[in-house]
Parts: sequence; C-alpha cells; structure tokens
Amino acid sequence: MYKLLRPVLFRFDPENTHQRVLRLLAFASAGKMRRAILRRLFDFADSRLEIETLGLRFRNPVGLAAGYDKDALAVHGLAALGFGHVEVGTVTCQPQPGNDRPRLFRVPEESALINSMGFPSAGAQAVMPKLQAARRAASGTVIGVNIGKGRDTPLEKAVEDYTGLMRLLAPQADYVTVNISSPNTIGLRQLQHKSYLEPLLQELLRARDETAPGLALLVKIAPDLSLAELDDAIQVVTACRVSGLIATNTLKSHPPRRPGGLSGPPLRQKATEMIRHIRKQTRGLLPVIGVGGIHDAESALEKLRAGASLVQVYSGMIYEGPSLVRRINEGIVKWMEARGVRKVEELVGIDANGDFPSHHTGETT
Repeated sequence: MYKLLRPVLFRFDPENTHQRVLRLLAFASAGKMRRAILRRLFDFADSRLEIETLGLRFRNPVGLAAGYDKDALAVHGLAALGFGHVEVGTVTCQPQPGNDRPRLFRVPEESALINSMGFPSAGAQAVMPKLQAARRAASGTVIGVNIGKGRDTPLEKAVEDYTGLMRLLAPQADYVTVNISSPNTIGLRQLQHKSYLEPLLQELLRARDETAPGLALLVKIAPDLSLAELDDAIQVVTACRVSGLIATNTLKSHPPRRPGGLSGPPLRQKATEMIRHIRKQTRGLLPVIGVGGIHDAESALEKLRAGASLVQVYSGMIYEGPSLVRRINEGIVKWMEARGVRKVEELVGIDANGDFPSHHTGETT
C-alpha cells in the first residue's frame, strides 16, 4: 500500500509532508485501542530478537534514529509500529527555528535524503512533558533523547548547553545521546576533537550522576572522521567510561547535490566499516548502535554482524514506509532460523576480525 501512496507523498515538499505524517501518526495512536490496532498491523514480536545492552533490555534491535521525531510529537505511535527503541531529538536548550528552508531534500535515485536542518527544536522545556507522556504510553519500547548545543552558543560555552539539557531531560529518558556530529550547525563537529570532547564528557557524566545515576550516555559520531580521529574519539570515550557510540551521523563529504548531510544507502558501506573498526579497537566491549543505509533486513544484518548491538533507521522509513521495522525483524528471525542462531545477540560482531571472543555458535555465511 505504501508503494502506491509514496509517489503521491513525494509530489509535495519533504519537510511539510513529514510533519503531516507525524501529526497523522500521533492522531492514529491516541488512546490504547488505536495503539493496539497499530501494533496488530505493524508489530512483530519474537523473544529471539530481545537483546540486553547499555544496561537496558530491548524488545528487538531495530530503533528509530534521532531527527525523525525531533520534538516527541508521535513517540507513542512510532513505538506502536514495533520499534525496539525510539530516539527523540535533537533537542536544544532554547527553542530555535533551525536553518532556512528548503532544508530537506529527497534523492530518489539513491533512496537517500540530504538535510541541512540545523537542529530546529521546540526547546527542552516543551519536549520534557511530551517525553514523560511518551514513556507512559510506549510501554516496552526504550525511549532515548538526543541533545545538541544551540546554534548561537559558542563552542567554549557548549558544555553549559549540554549539561543543562542533561539535568533537565535525563530523568525522562532511558538513555541520552550527545550529538556532536551534525554537519549543519557551524563548528559543532569540532567537539569531536579530543581537546573539546574529554572535558565535555567529564562534565556531562557529572551532571548525569547528579540527576540520573547510571543512565546510559552515548556519543554520536560523524562518518567523515579519519581513522586517526576515530581512534582518538574511541580512546576518550572509553577512558571516560561512556556507555557507547552511535555510528554514524549524516555524511558531509558527498558529491555536490545540495548542501547538508547525506543519509541512506550511499552511507551504508562507510558506516559499516566504522562499526567494524570500533568493534576491533575495543575488542567488542563498547556497545555500538549502527546507523546508515538500513532499508531492509540484509542491511540491518550487515550492521549487526559488523559489531552493532542495535541499529537505527531514518531515511528507510521515508522510502519504505511504516511496515519497514516489521520486515526487518521478520527477516532477521528468518536468517537466524536458517543458521541455527538462537538469539540475536549471538550474531553481533561475527564478521568483525579480531581475537576477542564471539558468542556466535552457528554458520557465518
């Protein structure tokens, strides 16, 4: 059905269409009965898909990436589609409009998107009560919140934005992601450099311990990092005992089409390579959420086998529609059954080289 609807949706402005879809989903999932109908249509539950990581139990490894529901407008509806986790945001301290429109573009020939959104956000005070309501309505689905500095906040004061967001939003989240890798906020990616990253994480962890001790803290990194820069980031993250990494954000260094970050299949290989590298460098001890080009079960399995404990989709939802998460989870189970894999966690990292132990007990080809 979505394949018939998509050409109609694609005739209209991408950002306006996206907002209408979010509002429709929020309406369609208002109330327990409506959410139950959505779950019956789209959800797929199987105990073999359950995985424990980041100190949390996920009903399946497929999540929704930040950027899809920036202000927590339809989390309960998205959860009803069968996601194991939904990441809200990026949320900023103060409301901000983001960059000028148009700032979201489709690349249909590659099933990709380019965005130069610049963190449009209703602000933390507006998002906080929506997060509270979402956690009550989205039972069984892990809710994360992605935080970022304001557009006008200078780098030397970025830590104030991030720690303020942590103190306000951490009590309403199951985990928090630090976004220092969007290409659409001037100077933001400099925070990935060791000289900025280490003091930022130290202050964030202190703020976390004051408000939500033990809450998982993740860092989202850019796919444009060199191996040396990636290794520096890994060293800082592990030294600070951050809970995990999200690899990756959108790609800035792409052939000239439109300004902004590229997501979708063109990012798939680069993101997978970075996940595999993180797995090898940390001997599988640092959890990774894999993002980039996941449009079906095969591309999700690629990320899991490279070393991701969880995966997230974004552009795939735009091109494949609301049944995507069900098709991915069904495909993962089918792959596991064909190879005698009993739990999804057994296949995490089976394609990564290295001498660290693997939990896999089945066939790898």
